[in-house]
Amino acid sequence: MTTAASSTTPSTGSASVATGPSTGPRRALDWRLRFGFLSLIWGFSFLLIKVGTESYAPFQVTLGRLAFGTAVLAVAIAVKRERLPRGARTWAHLTVAALLLNALPFSLFAYAELTIPSTLAGICNATSPLWGMALSLVALSEDRPTRVRVAGLGLGFLGVLTVLGAWQGFSGLDARGTTLALLASLSYPIGWIYVRRTLAGSGGSALSMTGAQLFLATLQLALVTPVFTTFPTRFPLLPLLAIAALGGLGTGLALLIQYGLVTEVGPTTAQMVTYFIPVIATAAGVALLGESLTWSTPVGAVIVLAGAALTQARPKA
Repeated sequence: MTTAASSTTPSTGSASVATGPSTGPRRALDWRLRFGFLSLIWGFSFLLIKVGTESYAPFQVTLGRLAFGTAVLAVAIAVKRERLPRGARTWAHLTVAALLLNALPFSLFAYAELTIPSTLAGICNATSPLWGMALSLVALSEDRPTRVRVAGLGLGFLGVLTVLGAWQGFSGLDARGTTLALLASLSYPIGWIYVRRTLAGSGGSALSMTGAQLFLATLQLALVTPVFTTFPTRFPLLPLLAIAALGGLGTGLALLIQYGLVTEVGPTTAQMVTYFIPVIATAAGVALLGESLTWSTPVGAVIVLAGAALTQARPKA
């Protein structure tokens, strides 16, 4: 997810207004440990989505995720005594951002995992920097391409074709689920560009903007979910706990950790978490859910991540 900020984490849409390392007091827990914990939380999110959708409808999983995540951020905002954003214009833009960066991609991933393994969903998520690079060439005139970044874009999408087994005619691939996962990944950079154009410099803190945005996404799902789903007649415990962990840890707590990392070590270092997420998602899916893994999946994932890294390269001053 994101706020009105100048720096984002590609694979998750997270952001902070901080643009460099903090010079404030050192935190009790070393940033490397928090970085590793954040990688685990976001990497396991795809497994938690899969477990949640075994007993609950995708919209219900997303609503629960957003509600638990919003609760965590609400507590943090209250403890820090942050002021919520002001102005109808700001809230209107946050409503759109909530759709593009939370409600829509979270729902698409949940629907996608009805028919595709969590490992594939995690790898599709890693394509967000590639989509972002492609879109920025059109939408952000100040973000000019370089040969290295264009090469990274091509390499990344070659990796996607490798993961999907293009040389086999995509045999055995669930086209609908894969398309939904890729569309979810595409939704993030569209949202980042929207936020960059409409909310940058709005004055609100990253925490308050994030909390408000997540709250609005929760409202959106609260309106949509009853229309397309029926109220559950039973509440299996394990999937319910998975949804609670997905929201409380994978959304709420993860955003707080990422917010602190960007403040302390800067966005460039913090966004490196992107490249660990598909690795963890794949390991978790294979080890805990027994999902199958062919050679093309890890090989293609490495190519995707290499391409994504190149698209983030900036020319030396």
